Amino acid sequence: MTLAIFKRLPALLVGLLALAVPAAAAPLTLDQLLARPVAPHGVVFEIVDRDPRALDVALPWVKQASQRLKARFPDLPMALVTHGQEMFSLQTTGRDGNPAVHRIAETLSRDGIPVHVCETYAGWRGIGAENFPKYIDVAPAGPTQIHNYEALDYVRLVVPKAAALKAR
Repeated sequence: MTLAIFKRLPALLVGLLALAVPAAAAPLTLDQLLARPVAPHGVVFEIVDRDPRALDVALPWVKQASQRLKARFPDLPMALVTHGQEMFSLQTTGRDGNPAVHRIAETLSRDGIPVHVCETYAGWRGIGAENFPKYIDVAPAGPTQIHNYEALDYVRLVVPKAAALKAR
């Protein structure tokens, strides 16, 4: 009898663990967020893409989304974290090659939406915080920065991938 219990113990533990861990909710869309009757405590936009030119389409999307959110919820705090291949277009040396991207990032920052990039990922490529302009906050780690906002009850809004935005 005791041996039978020990044979079933792993399955029992997995079952109990599944009940104890809440199911991960699917990320909200912009339309779902706009349809809410009450504003969230804040919104953190997340951009992570393998496309190095993703910010060409992602930042205009964030700008438009932030304007729509502000129109619906005027006092809504927002932030942006970009921590994929695309973030490197925000380097100071890339400003001439990406003036529109830098203009939007600077405008977002000036309008109270901090723009964060990931220092850890940049460091893996030999790029330091000094390689980004002053209007870009170089956070120690992009995912941690997002979790810090979520700890403040911000809702994460995942920006669609560049390929999806280009297809629209």
